[in-house]
Amino acid sequence: MRDVLLIAPACDGQDVGESWLAHQWAELLSTRARVTLLTSHKRDHVPPSQQLTGVRVVEWPEPPGVGRFERFNSLLQPGYAPFYVRARRWLRRELAAGATFDVAHQVVPVAMRYPCLADGLGIPVVVGPVGGGLESPPAFVAEEGATPWYQRLRALDQARLAHDPLLRRTYEGAACVVGIAPYVGELLSRLSLQRLEIMSETAVRSLPAPVDRSGRSGPLRLVWVGRVIRTKGLRDTVRALDLVRDLDVVLDVVGDGNDRAACEELVEELRLGDRVTFHGSLPREQVTGFYEAADVFVFPSYREPGGNVALEAMAAGLPVIVCERGGPGANVDDSCAFRLEAESPDQLAADCAAAVRTLAADPALRTRMGEAGRRKIQTSHLWEQRVEQMIALYESVITEGIIPGR
Repeated sequence: MRDVLLIAPACDGQDVGESWLAHQWAELLSTRARVTLLTSHKRDHVPPSQQLTGVRVVEWPEPPGVGRFERFNSLLQPGYAPFYVRARRWLRRELAAGATFDVAHQVVPVAMRYPCLADGLGIPVVVGPVGGGLESPPAFVAEEGATPWYQRLRALDQARLAHDPLLRRTYEGAACVVGIAPYVGELLSRLSLQRLEIMSETAVRSLPAPVDRSGRSGPLRLVWVGRVIRTKGLRDTVRALDLVRDLDVVLDVVGDGNDRAACEELVEELRLGDRVTFHGSLPREQVTGFYEAADVFVFPSYREPGGNVALEAMAAGLPVIVCERGGPGANVDDSCAFRLEAESPDQLAADCAAAVRTLAADPALRTRMGEAGRRKIQTSHLWEQRVEQMIALYESVITEGIIPGR
């Protein structure tokens, strides 16, 4: 077994987002390698050392005050700088004392704005899966006025990749950069990467039991799951519903966020209150019930870097409607999904409505696409496969011997 240094500033199996992702990687990689995890934890959460068995965990509590504003903290990660300093200092001491690692792997943050603390210390480095940095199509920007100021700082990402020497060194010196979808290669095209591989940042643990939808009556039930922000396409989904009001179709919205009020106002304006139900944020186990009850998953997020919800819906046997650009479009194919262009709000709503209309008219097509989605999960998007891919990548970079700083 190889000695792997896993770097994740947040790692919590009881949390959501990147912290949850890092926990999946740590737990599953530890079955195939000797894992040392460098991480931090929220002061009111169970530390990773008490959640993970078979992993050597080196952890620090988050600095005071960092966790007060959850979304700000999640996006910009103000605790990363102190984590970087603490963890790099620890790593230097370990190496000076004779410790060795076959590979260092910074698995989160996913955003391409954080330097790797193992850079330049004589260990082959894998960074990723990383993603993000997608810009909104121009026609959508006018409707993003409610976006908090700190989310607009994403616009600086490309400038930093071009001019921040520490960040450039992380990517150009890494033995391998793993991108969550092909667009990452385009965003990093101005850098001289040693190697780029494409791998989704997430996966499904196992396929649930199939759901028999053949005998259902009543309306066609759509489900949308995610954070309710403008870029995730809920407004476009509501507008699509308005365009198919001649059909018996309803929509369940699972999630919350700063665009919810605007979406609720749009539902009222279009007089769709009897067709759209907002359920708010729900625990993961309750979300599963909405997938099972639904007939179609709709998620036309036009700036989605990666994400897990489309994979969860496919595992539940749902045909999916997503945007071509970004992570969801890269994780599906035409056998299981409608992949929409995102040129303008009117176009996206119209194309989404057309996809809904097609699926409403053809129950057999819904069944075929749902079955194809489950096959896609079985062959490409299980965590077991993701870990096997990563272990093979470790072996490859160790053999190649590309070490940053040399």
